Amino acid sequence: QVQLVESGGGLVQAGGSLRLSCAASGGTFSRYVMGWFRQVPGQERAFVAAISGSGDNTYYAESVKGRFTISRDNAKNTVDLRMNSLKPEDTAVYYCAGRWNNLNYYWRSDNYDYWGQGTQVTVSS
Repeated sequence: QVQLVESGGGLVQAGGSLRLSCAASGGTFSRYVMGWFRQVPGQERAFVAAISGSGDNTYYAESVKGRFTISRDNAKNTVDLRMNSLKPEDTAVYYCAGRWNNLNYYWRSDNYDYWGQGTQVTVSS
């Protein structure tokens, strides 16, 4: 069983930056594909970014490509999401997610087995 705990959300002005972090425990972290998703009220959880177990492969939603960077530290069992040039439309609850060693359909939230509790990111205009 893998436990995920996010941190780093908050309030930032448009154009600013935030870094989200997700700490994992309870599994062989380097074998898990990790993803970040976000959700606003009334909408489905949306894919933001994913990273392979080794960290060699990263994937992004078109809406964040060039602004967000996902990274991981397998020695520390953490995965980060660095968010730059934030826009009001980036406002959402951000969730860290994990799945065992499979990159297929990485953009689908229903393919992830483990989820954090979420952290709020609010971008003011």
